[in-house]
Amino acid sequence: MVERRKRGDGAVALAAAATGLLLCATGCAGGGAASDDARTAEDPVEVLHGAAGNLVRAGTSKARTSMEMATGGTRVTIRGEGVYDFADQVGRLKVLLPQDPAGDDAHRPITELLAPGALYMKNRGAGVPSDKWVRVDTATLSDGNLVTGGATDPFAAAELLRGARTAAYVGRTAVAGTAVRHYRGTADLTVAARDASAGNRKVLRAAAKGFATATVPFDVYLDEQGRIRKVRHRFSFVNGQRKDTVAVSSTTLLYDFGAAVDVRLPKTKDIFAGRIAE
Repeated sequence: MVERRKRGDGAVALAAAATGLLLCATGCAGGGAASDDARTAEDPVEVLHGAAGNLVRAGTSKARTSMEMATGGTRVTIRGEGVYDFADQVGRLKVLLPQDPAGDDAHRPITELLAPGALYMKNRGAGVPSDKWVRVDTATLSDGNLVTGGATDPFAAAELLRGARTAAYVGRTAVAGTAVRHYRGTADLTVAARDASAGNRKVLRAAAKGFATATVPFDVYLDEQGRIRKVRHRFSFVNGQRKDTVAVSSTTLLYDFGAAVDVRLPKTKDIFAGRIAE
């Protein structure tokens, strides 16, 4: 055990397949009209390159995630909530799949543990016993687990900004009552992989090769300490079965910095070693 403590229907099938949960397809609130300040004199690209480091210095936070997919005229949203330790790069999320079109198929939340190079899932379904975890080597996934688990790892989302190639300061606004600065631009997954921490380097490198394009548009909102409060990435990848392009919008909200985080990775005996049904 590793412990780190610091503080039945088409739409459902689409949701699972589009996020890789089958493992086979490898608001911003309006703020006051404050005038632009000295931030406009800063290089937005350089500001964003430092955002991940600011999270490491912040230590921990709570997180909410939302992943929206659109393909073939169908749109589904998967939501998650949990905590994250940016220093140790570990976190825990509960991810909820959408209901089927009839609205009567309640899905148990999937518990996900995030760690450098690995994703652990419980209540995975597909023939996995309810008391067992599934472990996935994220560097082997074609998307590097930026979309596979139905939620983007919060620190990977931040480190993707290390690959920012173009960015503009949009202005001041608020996120959940916190004053923030809004930036918009594009990031290059290849550059992000080169400059990322050791824990995310292989993950982002896999994503750079696996997505339809290595260029990722983003919107990000930083507080006065330069910490990410909200970031939205727009990914594009090719559906492995249908060969069409799937558009994915992944949003991460970070709040309550300094929150207690206790992530215990499962023991080997608790990890499912059998075949996962498709």
